[in-house]
Order: sequence, then structure tokens, then C-alpha cells
Amino acid sequence: MDLLFDPLFRLPFFAGLTASVVVAIIGLYLRLRAEWLAALGFAHLAGAGGVAGVLLGAPALAAALAASALAVLIKGLLRRSGNDVYAWLILFGWAAMLIGASLTHHAKILGDALVDGQLYFASTAELWSTLSIAAAATIILPLISRRLLRNELFPGHDQANAKSLWPVTVGFDLLAAAAIAVTALVMGVMAAFAMVFIPPWIAFALSGGWRLAVLWSALLAAALYTAAYVTAMLADMPFAPVLVALAVAIAPLRFLASLKPTNREAA
Repeated sequence: MDLLFDPLFRLPFFAGLTASVVVAIIGLYLRLRAEWLAALGFAHLAGAGGVAGVLLGAPALAAALAASALAVLIKGLLRRSGNDVYAWLILFGWAAMLIGASLTHHAKILGDALVDGQLYFASTAELWSTLSIAAAATIILPLISRRLLRNELFPGHDQANAKSLWPVTVGFDLLAAAAIAVTALVMGVMAAFAMVFIPPWIAFALSGGWRLAVLWSALLAAALYTAAYVTAMLADMPFAPVLVALAVAIAPLRFLASLKPTNREAA
């Protein structure tokens, strides 16, 4: 129990907590756009970029962010939306990450961390990265949220009014790619995917409006992350598998929405 309050583990805890809340909120937009597979696409390509950075003697975090930005560029050049683009990124990123990790000892350490989710080794660089991403999301999302939502609910509205939408969509894609890349390096690829997928998936069912869904997603992500961190520490287990297991365990919460009375029943 003393380990939970050890200063050595406070930094990884807050780095992971910040990243979890940010990617869970971003996951709401990805689900709305039917692009939730972006979490795995960006995460795998970021992992491949991080491993490539180690092989080339460059900072792993910077290389991961560059690889994620490249993924956004590829998507823009293909002019495609939906999950099919991200499926290809997953396949390429997974193969490149594991092949690169097999080449040197240091690359293998990073590759293992991306798979196992070695959150406890997060450093000051990861903490500042998550805080920077959180700050960027706090500034950018309120500015572009309305247009992202309108484009999904009323497609063609901006085009009919001669308003260019690509700066909004590219800006969001870059923010999502950076957030997922940092989260993957901090807590592992599958843990990042679980945070992008599960809290928004539940929040969508339990919420009656968008703002409430954002709140639910953030609260669920924070509670899930904290429970996984404490459990993994006390049981001396790797963090990512514990987080994913708990995320799967709370999935039935989504079906509580079916128990809520309708307006007619409430009346």
C-alpha cells in the first residue's frame, strides 16, 4: 500500500490519468464519426515510430508523434473517412513495430513496453506531454466541436454555405493522433485503445445529450484508470492487461440505459 503514495509512482499516475481522460473525450468524437478504430491505427503507427526513433537514435516520443502526424497526412491524401484506412495503419504499424523491436535490445524494451503497458516507467517527459495534450484539447475542442457535430448531423451544411471544413477535420485528426500516440507510449497500445473505446461506448448509451456524454466519458475514464492502477500496484501485475480486463468488466454498464424509463413511462 505504501507504494501507492511513493513519490516515485505519483508522476506515472498523473501522466496516465491525464492521458486517459483526454483520449476518452476524443473517443466520443471518433465514435460519432464512425472512426473509433483510429485509436488502434494511430497507436500502432505511433509504436512503430517510437521503435524507429530508438533504432535511429532519436527521442521515441518525438518519433511517435511524427509517425502519427504522417498517418493524418496519409488519410488526407487518400481522402477517405471511416475505419478502413485505420485498419491498414494497424496492420502496417503492428508489423513495423514488432520487426523493428526485434533488431536491437533497446528497441525490444520499448516494443515490450508498448505491448505490456509499463506505465510505471513514465518519466517527466511523458507527464509534460500529457499535460500539453490536455491543454491543447481544452483550447481546440471547444473551438471546433460545434462544426464537427454539425458536419455529422447535417452533412453538406458547410459546403452549401461555402465554408471549408478541412481545417477543422485535419485539426481534430492531428489532435487525436497526438493524444493517442502519447497515451500509447505512456500506458501501452491496447490500454490506449480501451480508453478511447470503452468509456465513450458506455457514455453514449447513458447520456441524453452531448455535454453529459463528455462528462460521463471523462468520469468513467478517470474511475476506470484509477481502479486499474491501484489493482495492478497491489497485485503486482502489469498495468495494461489489468486496465483492459476492468474495462471489459464494466461493459455491462452500457445496458443500464435500457432500464431507464422513457418520457412516456415516466409520465
